[in-house]
Formats: sequence, C-alpha cells, structure tokens
Amino acid sequence: MDITVLGALAVRVNGVSITPTAPKPRQVLALLALHADQVVPVSALTEELWAGKPPRSARTTLQTYVLQLRAMISTALGGGEGAETADGTGGADGAGRGPVRTAKDVLVTLPGGYLLDSGGAASDIREFDRLAGMGYRAMDAGDFPGAARLLREALALWQGPAFADVQGGAQLEMETRRLEESRLCALDQRIDADIRLGRHRELLAELTVLASRYRTHENLHGQFMLALHRSGRRGEALDVYQRLRATLVREQGLEPSTALRALQRSILMAGPEHPVKPAPDATDTRLARVG
Repeated sequence: MDITVLGALAVRVNGVSITPTAPKPRQVLALLALHADQVVPVSALTEELWAGKPPRSARTTLQTYVLQLRAMISTALGGGEGAETADGTGGADGAGRGPVRTAKDVLVTLPGGYLLDSGGAASDIREFDRLAGMGYRAMDAGDFPGAARLLREALALWQGPAFADVQGGAQLEMETRRLEESRLCALDQRIDADIRLGRHRELLAELTVLASRYRTHENLHGQFMLALHRSGRRGEALDVYQRLRATLVREQGLEPSTALRALQRSILMAGPEHPVKPAPDATDTRLARVG
C-alpha cells in the first residue's frame, strides 16, 4: 500500500488506486489514510460527512461507503496471485510471505470505528514527520547543513495543499490546518538554517513570495528583513517591516512583536554600512540581532 495526502489524495494497493471519485467515500478514505493503522471513530467520520447533522440513516450510509471502499480494495488485491500478503507486499502466500490479506483485513471494522491497515507501507505524511523530526534535532545540535538538507527533503514531499482534491468537512479542514502549520514550522526552520549558513541572497526570491503569501506571518517577515539587510539592502528591509506593521494594525489591530520591533531598531542603528556577518547562534534572538 502507498498513501499520499500531501497534495492530491492517492491510496494504492498493489499499485492499483483504491481512491473513489464520489465525494463522501473519498472523505472517508482521506481520514482513514491520514490516520492509517489507527482507529478512526465512527463519530469522527459522521462529523466529517454530515457536519453535526447526520441523517437517521447515517450509520447505515457510512457502512455502505465502507463496503464500496472494500470492493475497490478487493479488486486491487486481485484475490489470487496478485493479492497482497500480510506484510504489505504483493504475491501469494505460497511465496512464504505470510497469509494473503482480504479487503476486510485492510479496512478493518473494530469496536467504535474503522482502521486502514497499511501493512507498514509507505506514507508521505509519516516520511515528512520523520524527516522533519530529524531536521529539528539537527538544528538543536547545531548541525545547520544537515538540518537544511533534511528539512528540504521533508518539504519536497508536499505536492500541493494537503487533500487538495478532497471536498473536506469539519474534520478534514481541521487536519488540513494542522498539516499546514506543520509545513510552515518546517519551512521556518529550514529558512533559519539557511540564514545561519549565510545563504541570504539565495533566499531573497523565495522570501519575497512567502512574505506576499503569508502577509501577517512575523517569522517569515523577520527572516526576509534579515536576509535583505545582510544582502546590503537595508532600506528594503525596513520597508518590509513597515508593510507588515500596516497590515497587522489594519487587519488584526496589533503591533508587531517585541522581537520584530527589536530587529527593526537593530537595522536602523546598524546603518547601511554595517557588515554582513554570520547568523547568530541562538534561535530565540535571531530576530533581534542583525550582525
């Protein structure tokens, strides 16, 4: 089984897609795939499908969607020699790899919910979490080249917004926001690693786009200011601050954070002739120092 949720939803068994085109079965599979090998409660699936207003036939209808998914899984398994074995690989049990799995073994009914048994198969979200976690640990250890590489690999797994082609309900919308926050956290840390490695000019084009896309994201704007200043573009760095401040005041009624105000003051005090130096060692103070 292969599971992809960081972009378009795609779930394959034996290389065959089991992703339905109908919207509601697609929602069911999306939640099951995101939480593969974990029980997804019937209540969560019901909330996703009917937003707190389930029809009287909700449980029966959900069971119908599960049966539709199992039919697709059964077709993908192929029954005979093409079936998936218990270790998640293709082939018949005659090859000595364990008993052949059925559709009910893959999409399992358990007390209170359903579970998509991946058989330990590939999942882009699991790989993202693994690589991002290694990247964060590398940052903590001061291994900035390793952190930048690992976080770049993690971010490369994203092929678009999570569940880009799924018409999601409340549960999937919440999960999509959570995943986007995880992506932004990894992106912030990767940019921080690149800044610490002195890659200021290389970051400018990317940060120009990000500051435009995330108009109130203070960390990204602070990184943009730092990269501009260290590239000898002090005036533009100060302009970035003023645009962010105007947006925050207008849209949220807030002033920039203490750290961002400190960075702006540091850039003002440094002057245009201030030399570009390596990034500071302490993450908590990176927005308050320009040297």
